[in-house]
Amino acid sequence: MTGKRRRYSAEFKAKVALEALKGDLTVAELVAKHGVHQTLIHTWKRQAVEGMSTVFSGKAEAATADREAELSKLHAKIGELVVERDFLRKAS
Repeated sequence: MTGKRRRYSAEFKAKVALEALKGDLTVAELVAKHGVHQTLIHTWKRQAVEGMSTVFSGKAEAATADREAELSKLHAKIGELVVERDFLRKAS
């Protein structure tokens, strides 16, 4: 089998996992409906269940705050380097 590996978007994975969690359709029906392997559906379903705890625990907000703090530090460093570059350019 020498085909390219398919990449699925996060939205698609979430949609399929949510349908699997609802239980309205069997896994075989979801396979036929979406054209993905049953192992993927089981994996996405497990990941969705494991990820739900972070939604309710506040870890997602903490991670977002950490990313924003890191981003502001990086912007400050960029500004510092731009000023230094401009100073050295004028000095030479």
